[in-house]
Amino acid sequence: MTMRASVTTTGRSIIMLEYDFMRHAFAAAAIVAVVAGLVGYFLVLRGQTFAGHALAHVGFTGATGAVLVGASPLAGLVAATVVAGVGMGFAGERLAQRDVAIGMVLALALGFGLLFLHFFTTYATQVTALLFGNVLAVETTTVWTLAWLGLLSVGALGVIARPLLFASLQPELAEAKGVSLRLYAVLFLAIVALATAECAQIVGVLLVFTLMVGPAAAAQRLTSRVMPGVALSAGLALLEAWLGIALAYWTDWPTSFWITALSAAVYLAAMLRSDTRGFAT
Repeated sequence: MTMRASVTTTGRSIIMLEYDFMRHAFAAAAIVAVVAGLVGYFLVLRGQTFAGHALAHVGFTGATGAVLVGASPLAGLVAATVVAGVGMGFAGERLAQRDVAIGMVLALALGFGLLFLHFFTTYATQVTALLFGNVLAVETTTVWTLAWLGLLSVGALGVIARPLLFASLQPELAEAKGVSLRLYAVLFLAIVALATAECAQIVGVLLVFTLMVGPAAAAQRLTSRVMPGVALSAGLALLEAWLGIALAYWTDWPTSFWITALSAAVYLAAMLRSDTRGFAT
């Protein structure tokens, strides 16, 4: 019976990959998950997760505004998040530490998004996909767009990774050594904005924490070493995204739910493991 069940599951997995929309979903999820895992590690390390959440809501406003004027929602999403990310970076650490200010930006952005939606209620389904994601509706052109955005994000992160890490771990010493904290804050939040725009295509703007924060936070619970932590963060994000799509196919439940549930489960397991290890020592 076990062997028969295994064969059945394998057969369904093979059939799943025969559909174009499933192959597109796995490809898009792979791109987004790896980018989110890499960028999210530094986001959690720098304690800027709330700023990342605010960028997602700003992106919703940009996407709905773009629909209002007849432009691509993805283009509006990217443009709005990048502008907001750069603005937050120029504001410096003062804004990063003022959750009230970021919260007001978040609420205002969401309010404008709802206002834009009010004028074009015929796009309600499209906006729902922006809020909660719909990876199964990703088209070939979107996959290529995500690939180019992913290459841009990872390439830019690779260029600034060393000074960014220095500025994140020892900001006073980095500044004394001539590292511009504001410059790297601006550059990093611009990269976060791109990653956030990509994540919204998979899990939606309301669930960006799922791929941007969950895997990174779990990785930092499991290892204190930077390079293994970065790799683990990307690996966990990829595993959660792919397994979430597969579970959605097998159960007919929403993909975003499964990815979110897996992310929460992995983080909880990592937290329990690190707490148990700390208690044992």
